[in-house]
Amino acid sequence: MRYMLLIYSSETDESKLTAEDFAAMRAAHWSVMDETSRLGIFRGAEPLRPTRTATTVRMHGGKAVITDGPFAETKEQLGGYYILDCKDLDEAIAWAAKIPTGCKGANGSVEIRPLEPVPQPSDPEFQALRPQKS
Repeated sequence: MRYMLLIYSSETDESKLTAEDFAAMRAAHWSVMDETSRLGIFRGAEPLRPTRTATTVRMHGGKAVITDGPFAETKEQLGGYYILDCKDLDEAIAWAAKIPTGCKGANGSVEIRPLEPVPQPSDPEFQALRPQKS
């Protein structure tokens, strides 16, 4: 089962990080990525740029309404993610406990969400599921 591990932390405290703190956090992320790669369960991980760079699209009356910034004001912002192919939720929890959450300056949390398996365009069953054009 693939799981997405969503990393949340507060962006407002990023300036409190020392160069040493940032280096240690980066090393911890590399450690998780290296170990999960060796085990063959790593599927991806990337940090997100700050929420001030976000664009939100909402549909209203059939038209796209575009606003700058995140969808909702929250104390913690989504800062990045990992996708890991774990045997079960317990394994995903164990990996989440190793992921640093203070990248933006304050300790945060890791939300674990199972991914719904969906055939990808490279999978043979993808074309069978695709709606036929009339």
